[in-house]
Amino acid sequence: MNIKEMQEEIIRLKKEKDVCILAHCYQSADIIEVADFTGDSYKLSVDASKVSNKNVLMCGVRFMAETAKILSPDKKVFLANPEAGCPMAEQMDVEMIQAVKDANPDYTVVAYINTTAALKTICDVCVTSASAVKIVNSIENDNILFIPDCNLGDYVAKQLPNKNLKLLQGGCPIHARVTAKDVQRAKKLHPNALVLVHPECTPDVVALADYVGSTTGIMKFAKESSNKEFIIGTEISITDHLGFECPNKLFYSLSKDLICSNMKATNLTDVYHALLGTAGEEIILDDDTITKAKACIDKMIELG
Repeated sequence: MNIKEMQEEIIRLKKEKDVCILAHCYQSADIIEVADFTGDSYKLSVDASKVSNKNVLMCGVRFMAETAKILSPDKKVFLANPEAGCPMAEQMDVEMIQAVKDANPDYTVVAYINTTAALKTICDVCVTSASAVKIVNSIENDNILFIPDCNLGDYVAKQLPNKNLKLLQGGCPIHARVTAKDVQRAKKLHPNALVLVHPECTPDVVALADYVGSTTGIMKFAKESSNKEFIIGTEISITDHLGFECPNKLFYSLSKDLICSNMKATNLTDVYHALLGTAGEEIILDDDTITKAKACIDKMIELG
């Protein structure tokens, strides 16, 4: 079976089995082509909650599938590759954050969407990279415990000097590995290119960027800009996708090391076998976890 034949079979199977396929924008092009929805983790979960399909297949990482389950508790949600995790989401646990909360009782706990369902249960409000500044600014309390990404937290803190953000050492190891030297080198190679970076990058990298925003924000900016060249400071797949979508423009990855092995873990055959029922994993969350985790997502919607 070649790629086209497998894609055709996946499309047939998803209709036959009433499955909505979600693909995070870091997934490969062959998966995105068979997906019903593409985007960031929160958008995908909202999209899934609005369709009539009884089954949802997440092509992304575990916390994304958990978020989809939280917003669609009556649907069966599956993760295409059970090994696809997220180091950032998994680096802080309930016990650790509860201890920090106990030591700082006057702080509102803000959880980046890139956290486990379990951790969301003890947080006050959730944010995405696109909504973090707006939502933190909307919180009445000026004392904010922002978890887990200290780089995104630093970016938010710089935008909101009126707020007192407490940050812990955590974040995305992929975005954090990019350095200011990488930016300087890329700009020297491509002097006419604008630098677009994700706020999960370190503060010194963010300071050198022409645009800072979420993955979907980066893509929107590049598509709408009159500029013809761009250095992309997020997962390397976005450089590829933009190249396909805007063939009249040039896109360069900020670093060849911007590769997320967890996002790359899912391939087209995983999607195929998950639909056959010979691979993948159903995400099971108890009612209490769903209720408590959904509360901080509902608060995000209220404030956003």
